[in-house]
Amino acid sequence: MTPAWMLRWVKAEPHEAVPLRWAFAYFFCLLCGYYMLRPVRDEMAIEGGLHHLPWMMTGTFLTLVAATPVFGWVSGRLSRYRLLLSVYGFFACHLVLFFVAMTAGWHPDWVARVFFVWLSVFNLFVVSVFWSFMADLFTPEQGTRIFGVIAAGGSTGAIVGPLLTAGVTMVGPIALLMVLSVLWLGACCGCIHRLDRWASTQPQRGPSAEGRSLGGGIWAGVQLVGASPYLLGICAYVVMLTMSATVLYVEQTTAVSRAISSPEERTRLFAGIDLVVNLLTCLAQVWVTNRLVLRFGLAAALMCLPAVSAVGFLALGMSQVLPLFIGFTVLRRVGEYAIAKPAREVLFTVVSREEKYKAKNVIDTAVSRGGDASTGWAVSGLKAVGATTAHLAWLMVPIMVVWAWVGWALARREAQVQRKPVVQA
Repeated sequence: MTPAWMLRWVKAEPHEAVPLRWAFAYFFCLLCGYYMLRPVRDEMAIEGGLHHLPWMMTGTFLTLVAATPVFGWVSGRLSRYRLLLSVYGFFACHLVLFFVAMTAGWHPDWVARVFFVWLSVFNLFVVSVFWSFMADLFTPEQGTRIFGVIAAGGSTGAIVGPLLTAGVTMVGPIALLMVLSVLWLGACCGCIHRLDRWASTQPQRGPSAEGRSLGGGIWAGVQLVGASPYLLGICAYVVMLTMSATVLYVEQTTAVSRAISSPEERTRLFAGIDLVVNLLTCLAQVWVTNRLVLRFGLAAALMCLPAVSAVGFLALGMSQVLPLFIGFTVLRRVGEYAIAKPAREVLFTVVSREEKYKAKNVIDTAVSRGGDASTGWAVSGLKAVGATTAHLAWLMVPIMVVWAWVGWALARREAQVQRKPVVQA
């Protein structure tokens, strides 16, 4: 039983306690497993050669482009429950293969590059289907109140994950992290089972459709996005988000590689940044996110990160010291995970079930990583003709202003669509 005071504190209703607990646990397990592996990926980005980073980002994008029609085909033939279990089982099998390859010492350079690409794909896919599930389970009104709290489950897992990584790497090989992440994915499947059982008792979300496949062809997600100005607007929001993140990531990684020569020290720094980000994010998700949305509206939440990013790039335009990079990275990631991400997921609560899974997957994977890859090559091209970090920072400022406007326009459109309830497929 969840105490009444706790429900009031997180602004949840008594009948929402059960799904809220399981959704919180689900996201905790998911991000705990991912954040055990993230510091390894960041170090591999440096060891694989920073000049190869655009190629690795392009590899991630191309992998996602190839995976999009496959996901569309599979999701058109499986029920929601089987689809979710299949996704997590698929990635769990890959972790076992990485464990074998790392233990055997097969071509470590290539395993490192493949792992970088794989983890980038893994993160987008598993988190995308998680939020698709949440948008399918909860109404728009519920989403504005409790998505921040659910996201705090992920942030809590993201705090525990790096701590487990530090402990495991002190007593065993890195390959052992793959096995532990498989166990976390298994726990996610248990949470999915409990949430699906709860959903079958909720008539307001269309229980008759719970056991049916989503239908549609292999390119349905792309077609749905192209046919909807609302979804295209979300694409624009995501592209500008990834542009800002990629520019900052590339420049910060370069600054770290110049300032710190030891791979172990760099890995500890990346893990430390993750820990601080996730501690602050968790606090913000519990104390700030739902109150911000309820008090100032969805538009304020969607515009918050662009505003922070504009100020951060202005600062980088004037100074490029490592502490400023780290401080900006921390603030930006907290703003993304604590405020922009839950707010963006609310946008999907007003679309059809097929759009929640297929169109959302296209946006969260192919569109997002397409923004990464194109920005990575653009940064390389601009640097080839003499652009500096300061030039890139100044260039990003007006893009951040446009990004804020897109967030405001999407919030207005979401409010309009919410007044016309969508009939679930």
